[in-house]
Amino acid sequence: MSENKNTILIVDDNTAILTALKICLDGVFDRIITLSSPDNILTTLQQECVDVVLLDMNFTLGVNSGQEGLMWLRTIHKLHPDVPVVLVTAYADVKLAVRGLKTGAVDFVTKPWDNDELIRVLKDAIDKSEAVVPLEQLESEHVRKVVDKCHGNMSKAAELLGITRQTLYNKVRR
Repeated sequence: MSENKNTILIVDDNTAILTALKICLDGVFDRIITLSSPDNILTTLQQECVDVVLLDMNFTLGVNSGQEGLMWLRTIHKLHPDVPVVLVTAYADVKLAVRGLKTGAVDFVTKPWDNDELIRVLKDAIDKSEAVVPLEQLESEHVRKVVDKCHGNMSKAAELLGITRQTLYNKVRR
């Protein structure tokens, strides 16, 4: 994380958790914005320059499936793909963590958290989002995704990419 302090958006329905996170992250972030309901996430992201979102997975009392958090993660990722999202939940579930990461979260923290570990995870999320990826790497990752999406059908992948099969083979070989 660069010397200039950043802004974090924390979304959790438990006000005690929000208070604890504010205390823990005070001095680490320039601005700490908290929401006790996910309903204003999109408005906040439009109005503020947010560097990282710490998003709870569950917002309905008695529901611990993480589906609400995944839904909000997908929405944030779709509308604000450059803003890294770190998920947080009291219910450590490996399958849920993997689904969150596959959905676009950069990391996953469980409650109760270790303060130093939480700060490291948040700083890493910001650093990764600020890193400039070489164009060749982006192209390579995109080509790989398209080939995977086409289940290895190189003709279909080349067609989707708008290139010849031979060009695609050359790109895959690199």
